[in-house]
Amino acid sequence: MVGCLALISVVAWCRRHPSACPYSQRFWLEIPRPFVTRHRLRRIIAPGAGERILEADVGTGYCALKAADWVKPGGTIHAIDIQRQMVDHTARHADELGINNIELHVADACALPYPDDHFDSAYLVTVLGEIPDQDAALRELRRVLRPSGRLVVGEVIGDPHMVGFRTLRKRAEKAGLCYELRLGGWPGYFARFVKIIRTASATA
Repeated sequence: MVGCLALISVVAWCRRHPSACPYSQRFWLEIPRPFVTRHRLRRIIAPGAGERILEADVGTGYCALKAADWVKPGGTIHAIDIQRQMVDHTARHADELGINNIELHVADACALPYPDDHFDSAYLVTVLGEIPDQDAALRELRRVLRPSGRLVVGEVIGDPHMVGFRTLRKRAEKAGLCYELRLGGWPGYFARFVKIIRTASATA
């Protein structure tokens, strides 16, 4: 009983104080997660050769290092993380694996260093709940997507920062993203949204 109450308290504290996984605990990022696998990510993002894809908060590169192969030939994975150590870690592994189509930057998901309409798609896996201003991050992700560009968000139970599907959909639609597809249920899911182009008549 005491253990359950302690766990509930930890989860509640984490949800009130969102923050990125520290580099010292990066081993958690390498553990395969059921329901939000790289295979499912590839299915729902439906990448094509030559595409330019963004990963927000790349961590140790668990997804990005695989995704680099999905966009060949001619495609590029661009990945950001707020922690320099994570970016350097991923860069080292990409170099060791001979992967040369990943571009990495230290950046905040709420202030992306890219122009408007720049990416074919973007994704973030078990990350959104760690961002203090989720609405700002979703607006930025929408901004850098091309018209009809795809945004994929992955969430899984057990993550203290998990964002439920209803909450995610409400926030995404508020940011100007239209829900399109979902893989998985309440234990873990990927959801895909597309960038809506608002016209003058639609906003009148």
